[in-house]
Amino acid sequence: MIEQKLSAIARPLVTSPAMRFIALLGLCAAYIQGPLTKLFDFQGALGEMEHFGLHPAAFFAVAVIVIELAASAMILTGFWRWLGAVGLCGFTLLATFIALRFWELPPGMDRMMAANAFFEHLGLAGAFLLVAGMDITKGFGR
Repeated sequence: MIEQKLSAIARPLVTSPAMRFIALLGLCAAYIQGPLTKLFDFQGALGEMEHFGLHPAAFFAVAVIVIELAASAMILTGFWRWLGAVGLCGFTLLATFIALRFWELPPGMDRMMAANAFFEHLGLAGAFLLVAGMDITKGFGR
């Protein structure tokens, strides 16, 4: 009974189009900030690609910028939202296994921080799958 009352109070807020957009913007925030940073510091983006052994660095830097911005735009505009979400899910998983190989680090703070970031990124990938599923089943409304 109390759950029904609380959900009736929360429903208008958490299901409003404005709140949905804010939630999607929050989910995509790092995928907007990251490529914009790379655009304004392309040399830094090249260094990052080289650091992770991605060659040719320019190709991968441009690909990351395009994928992150395009998929974020798809999610935020609702244009093939499910495809953008699946794309960022796959991108996140791939980037996580490239950049956060905590199991290769010696025990200590760096390993713990990398492990935390690794599992946080798994959570992001899961959230993108939820967005895709909700969009495909029209759970987002239109």
